[in-house]
This record gives sequence, C-alpha cells and structure tokens, in this order.
Amino acid sequence: MNHDPLQEAADAAEAAEAAATETIESLKAELEQLRAQSLLDRADMENQRRRLERDVRNACRFANKQLLGELLPVFDSLEAALNTAPAEDPLRDGVVLTLRELSRVCENSGLVEVAPKPGDAFDPERHNAMSAVETGEVAPGSVFQVFQKGYVLHDQLLRPAMVSVARQD
Repeated sequence: MNHDPLQEAADAAEAAEAAATETIESLKAELEQLRAQSLLDRADMENQRRRLERDVRNACRFANKQLLGELLPVFDSLEAALNTAPAEDPLRDGVVLTLRELSRVCENSGLVEVAPKPGDAFDPERHNAMSAVETGEVAPGSVFQVFQKGYVLHDQLLRPAMVSVARQD
C-alpha cells in the first residue's frame, strides 16, 4: 500500500471541508425554517390582536343591546298612549316629551327606528310580513300597513317591523 501523507492530509482536509459545508447548509436550512416559523408566529399574534380589538369594540357597541331591547315595549306603550289619548288631554304633552327624550337617549346609543310607510318596498331583511292583503292602494309587494315598528342597533336588527304586504298576483 502506498501511503502518501500529503494525499492523506488533503483527503482529510477535503472531508473536513465537506462536513463543514454540510453543517453550514444544515444550519442555514434550520435558520430559514426558524425565520419562517417566526414570521408565521408574528402574523398569528397580529391576527389574534386584531380579533381581540374587534371583539372588544363590538362588546362596547352592543353592551346595552339587552337593555335597549327591553325598552322596545316601553316605546310601543308610549306610542299606543299617544294614539289613543284625546288631543286636549293635558297628560298627552308629558307623554310626547317622555317619548321624545327616550328616543333621543336611545338614538345616542345607536338605536334606529325601522318604520316603513305604506307604499314603501317590503324589505325581508328588516320587515316581518304578518299578512298579505289584496289592495289597489299600494303597489304589489309594498308595505300596506305597519302593525309594529322595528329597531336596528348599529346596523344589527334588534326587532323587525311587523307589516302587512300588498299581495302580488
């Protein structure tokens, strides 16, 4: 066997260089994988933060949803009192002022009245049809009569308006 120490040293150096290159490539791949994972984790944290902010914002916007929903029968009662009270009744002015103030407070909290008028187009997103009526007074598919006003809280339907609709033949 021919043992050349120079050749053995060169082979050993080449093997060491190959091992070092392999180690470097392995470490580069691991580093790239860790960078990618770090970016994914950062994006996930940002998405979580945004979701949490949106949930907190919605919780604040709709915190009074239950209270406002429970006030809807009060609106109905005050409006019924106005519709049945004689014009000369001294209490009528007090009911008008009370209803106006209650409406103002609720509007400041984001409550909006849905009160279609006869002839308005029927909107299944905001109206609940209680009956269909044959009539020539309004166009078919339009609101004919309003039984109960509806309400929306920050673009979310709280209660649909109860209406009768002109029948379509």
